[in-house]
Amino acid sequence: MSFINKLKGKAKKLKNEIIAISLAFNDKRTPLFTKIIIGLTISYALSPIDLIPDFIPIIGYLDDLIILPLMITLSIKLIPSEVMIDCRMRSQNESKLNKKIGLISAIFIILIWIGLLGLIIFKIF
Repeated sequence: MSFINKLKGKAKKLKNEIIAISLAFNDKRTPLFTKIIIGLTISYALSPIDLIPDFIPIIGYLDDLIILPLMITLSIKLIPSEVMIDCRMRSQNESKLNKKIGLISAIFIILIWIGLLGLIIFKIF
């Protein structure tokens, strides 16, 4: 199996896991704290804007390669196992993602960057 095929397989699995944890977010059996972590994870995964912009050499891709998988892993570990099993089965049948969460997270990331830029400008002048 070529490297590209392995990468495609991992990407598909990651997509299914994101769908499964988004389904767990709406499940009544999922604890509130876990829902908060899942909400942050899904928001960050669907956001078109990264916390660390990709154009920054080397560290620009750290969020995609390290932070996001860690957030997904943490979310999965916090979800009760019976809920995760149900959601994984449902995720194979449902491919609809909540784009509204992605928009909200994009706005949140933009506000963080505006705040940081404002702080820098304030400190300079």
